[in-house]
Amino acid sequence: MGSCDPEPKKLYIETPCIPSEALSRAAGCNIFLKLENLQPSGSFKSRGIGHLMYQEMLTKKNVHFYCSSGGNAGLATATGAAVLSQPCTIVVPMTTSELMINKMRLLGAQVHQFGTHWALADEHLRTQLLARDPSGVYVPPFDHPDIWAGASTIVTELVSQLKPFGVSRVDAVVCNCGGGGLLNGIMEGVEKNFGGGAGAGKGEAGGGGEEDMPKVLAVETVGADSLNASVRAGALVTLPAITSIATSLGAPRVAERTFRWAQEAPYLESVVVTDAEAVMGSVRFADDARMLVEVACGATIATIYNGDLRRVVGGGNKEEGKEGGGRALSDEEWSRKNVVVIVCGGSNVTLEMLRAYQEKYGVK
Repeated sequence: MGSCDPEPKKLYIETPCIPSEALSRAAGCNIFLKLENLQPSGSFKSRGIGHLMYQEMLTKKNVHFYCSSGGNAGLATATGAAVLSQPCTIVVPMTTSELMINKMRLLGAQVHQFGTHWALADEHLRTQLLARDPSGVYVPPFDHPDIWAGASTIVTELVSQLKPFGVSRVDAVVCNCGGGGLLNGIMEGVEKNFGGGAGAGKGEAGGGGEEDMPKVLAVETVGADSLNASVRAGALVTLPAITSIATSLGAPRVAERTFRWAQEAPYLESVVVTDAEAVMGSVRFADDARMLVEVACGATIATIYNGDLRRVVGGGNKEEGKEGGGRALSDEEWSRKNVVVIVCGGSNVTLEMLRAYQEKYGVK
């Protein structure tokens, strides 16, 4: 391969942040959608991984990128490598669908399957493949500062994108959490732009005190809830297995930095939904927004429809086993809240897959 002159805007793009009337009605407040599903690879992974790959190419002419992935990180790496005209090798676990494997191979990636979950695929990649290649560059799916820095630009963008809608205050940001790459970036972006939280000064979007920080909801599914398990245990927990159908969230253990955010930032809330709720989120989003996203993203969106968003951000609205904090906002107070939902996307989805999930879980 010859040398290349990388351009970051070719590896990831600025995505729109738009209001959604349908989801606002469902939530009872103002919902804005940050459409990371429009990234070149179909998911937010292009942003952080694209930033990391760009940084590597600033100092190197010829590299071979190696990535371990449940699917979307590998697809983002393959997409970036194709743009940069560099080779790449992806190792995915046996649970990764043929749909995702074929998409990576169509982009020119060498794809191997190994292990029952991402951690085993990652170990195989680093010890058996990467270690033997002097030109190899490791692209982790979530645990790297360059990836977090790339993801943090989501928040920087949305702050300016909301101004034309007359929004100067963001009350909550909702995203999912697999290994923590997206969440770490969102937290960095919130600290930079709103400030006043753990370890930060006054931010660029006003405020500066803890009470002015947007609430950040980190959403996982039952069976892929390594962050929530760690929060409850008060220590990093490694799940014995991933049992959720949201395999894109299937990191048995979150990054250490992710767990530290959960300890340091009182405005970060861990939320867990069921697989059925995640399917419901994808189905209703397809109806309301006319966009198809995988169930890992549907988990995030489900919090709008199942009441978790109002419970966590609006207080009160108690359900069995789910206690809201503080005074419950009135409907009028809640209607004025501004919430940004990170539509992280994901390419492991088809209409047929979603219909099969609907039938399995009885989702209408």
